[in-house]
Amino acid sequence: MSESESPSFQFTVEPDDDGMRLDTFLVSRCPDLSRTRVQADVEADRARVNGRDRQKGFRIQVGDKVDFSPLPLQPLEALPQDIPLDIIHQDESILVVNKPADMVVHPATGHPDGTLVNALLYHCKKLARTGDVLRPGIVHRLDKDTTGLMAVALTDNAQRSLSDQLQTRDMGRTYRAVSWGSWVQDEDVLSGDIGRHPTQRHKMAVVDQGGRTATTRYRVLEDFGFAQYCEVELETGRTHQIRVHFAKKGHPVVGDFLYGDDKRAKGVHPLDRKKADRMVRGAKRQLLHALRLRLRHPESDLEMTFDAPLPLDMEQVLSGLREET
Repeated sequence: MSESESPSFQFTVEPDDDGMRLDTFLVSRCPDLSRTRVQADVEADRARVNGRDRQKGFRIQVGDKVDFSPLPLQPLEALPQDIPLDIIHQDESILVVNKPADMVVHPATGHPDGTLVNALLYHCKKLARTGDVLRPGIVHRLDKDTTGLMAVALTDNAQRSLSDQLQTRDMGRTYRAVSWGSWVQDEDVLSGDIGRHPTQRHKMAVVDQGGRTATTRYRVLEDFGFAQYCEVELETGRTHQIRVHFAKKGHPVVGDFLYGDDKRAKGVHPLDRKKADRMVRGAKRQLLHALRLRLRHPESDLEMTFDAPLPLDMEQVLSGLREET
């Protein structure tokens, strides 16, 4: 199917889906479409329930007939855009940037522009060719709402070198995270192959078959009882790795609305309830930050280490947790 074509879907609402929002139902039934795209299509009257146009918040019922015709995709391209960047280091071969929250790394369905790549194309004279015109210079990625350091290749040699360092686990990546609950051990190694969730295709999961090896090391820096401030080291770099491993252990990253459960504040001891509620209100995103990046320079082979301070939102949450009760 070409990018200009788009399929049509017909569904009958089953008992398990009774009372579900229309947009949530369609996301679950169309795993290849992003939530953003589904919502936009529903708002454009591309979804009908029992022959009538309905909006995304409409509650479906058992037996309803749902017809969904997404708008055709427009071909994506990466164009330069004058978007401010926090550049930590730049030379002839590499650039290290401190990515803010709410920024997607490269153009994709639902995010055609306003990405890190669009900004890089404006600020850099050249970027390495990766074979993907939407990802020039991109060696590794951070989730949209994860902040912190990313290395960008400006030359093809730098692309090869940095990619090799990732493959051989020579590139060091240290994160800081605020997680729910109290870890049994103050430090440990988390493992478990990560792959696409078997039923919720917009999520990743620890899987028994078809996943890729993933290893995460954590160390508790501060214990607040109902929450922990952790340092995290990645040995591998799978999609959503820290978020998935933490959630699998029952300690999701605070503010992670995909893998977490911020209703946990209701179960916190009454003496800590006010702090927990304040923490949840302050976490407008997952509280995960790529603090440190260690790599070997592609040309000189010298080891380089870069640091990015905690963003203001994480600092404010931690300050509130540190206050005396």
